[in-house]
Amino acid sequence: MEREKEMKQSKFKRICVFCGSSPGKKSSYRDAAIELGTELVSRNIDLVYGGGSIGLMGLISQAVYNGGRHVIGVIPKTLMPREITGETVGEVKAVADMHQRKAEMARQSDAFIALPGGYGTLEELLEVITWAQLGIHDKPVGLLNVDGYYNSLLSFIDKAVEEGFVSPNARHIIVSAPTAMELVKKLEEYFPRHEGVAPKLNWEIEQLGYTPKCEISM
Repeated sequence: MEREKEMKQSKFKRICVFCGSSPGKKSSYRDAAIELGTELVSRNIDLVYGGGSIGLMGLISQAVYNGGRHVIGVIPKTLMPREITGETVGEVKAVADMHQRKAEMARQSDAFIALPGGYGTLEELLEVITWAQLGIHDKPVGLLNVDGYYNSLLSFIDKAVEEGFVSPNARHIIVSAPTAMELVKKLEEYFPRHEGVAPKLNWEIEQLGYTPKCEISM
């Protein structure tokens, strides 16, 4: 009963997951992708992701789709032959380029989670963190730190705080946990502490390509 109550009260309708188009070398990475997909399904949360059907992308999208939740894959047309193989699941949104991909994924989502991945995953992750720091959005950003995969990144960011390049409040933007259940719970409890430094409405129009319907500058 407690679990059912938690499901119904989830404030997220869709979560964007950044992850590799490779499965990685450890089975724990693949297990984590499936575990996260299962966790989203258990909380009635839909998936937004990069549109590939191979690697960790394929595993999480299939897990969410098999669980009966909606899957939205956003992928540049030029990457479709390389990243999508076999049967795709859910809804595929083709966009012109990588910038449009990130903007559309951000627009569609209520929160962001990064599974293990490479350059692309890291680039997508850091961009949404930067957007949060600038006040473009207040959506929580989580790292699924499987087997300490992101320990070095977190240590680097802590060093940046120590050296005065990242404020302690901006460090709070990044939420991390070793398991999907713990991470999603932390994201549900997240509240922003950082201060936006850019005109929010203008940045949203420029970066995310849309005007929020419910927000009015005061």
